[in-house]
Amino acid sequence: MTRDVFLFLSAFLASAVEMVEALTIVLAVGVTRGWRSTLFGVGAALLALAALIAALGPSIANAPIKVLQVVVGGLLLVFGLQWLRKAILRASGHMALHDEAAIYAREREEAERAEAPSGSAVDWYSFTLAFKGVFLEGLEVAFIVITFGSARSGGIAIAAAAAGAALLVVLVVGAVVHAPLSRVPENTLKFGVGLLLTTFGTFWSAEGAGASWPGQDVALVAILAFFALASFGAVRSLEANA
Repeated sequence: MTRDVFLFLSAFLASAVEMVEALTIVLAVGVTRGWRSTLFGVGAALLALAALIAALGPSIANAPIKVLQVVVGGLLLVFGLQWLRKAILRASGHMALHDEAAIYAREREEAERAEAPSGSAVDWYSFTLAFKGVFLEGLEVAFIVITFGSARSGGIAIAAAAAGAALLVVLVVGAVVHAPLSRVPENTLKFGVGLLLTTFGTFWSAEGAGASWPGQDVALVAILAFFALASFGAVRSLEANA
């Protein structure tokens, strides 16, 4: 049960961060140049992602569970430590905060400067930008769902449900505010996601290598607490030396 909760929360937060970035691009292009071609681009990207997941998902899911745990655990550690490093640097003031409002403004400015379509039913600039934004961010969400879910029995369903919930929340908020989700504390989200990815990466890679954690799933809480204390200590140390 503990592992399921951690898995859902990790997949939800990680997916939400990627979806916010995709939504920022789509909103900027749609508001500036119109929604028809923008939504065509979004739809094409979703179809491409669905085809990719259908092709690759089963082959990954059918791999031996111990091998998956080691491989997936290692990948999660790599991604988690990268997210955690950037979040620590941003929280301590050593790196600029990620600003969705600024990204939205930049995307709008570039869309306004782009040449307007002439004699074509499709605005290929809008289509391409929307496709690229949704496909690339969606690819990361697909990676999150497949890797998170493949490392344990029934995990794909939990990770997919978490990604679906994240999509629903981001779409509803985006439709309501009709602007970039700049009020979302993205660095805080990325800090939390980095901690969760690192926690799962440590847990799964060690378990796949044959280690037995005291308390089994309860050990996730202890691992998370350890990395959280170490990360907050790093933030304080960097702030003191700034």
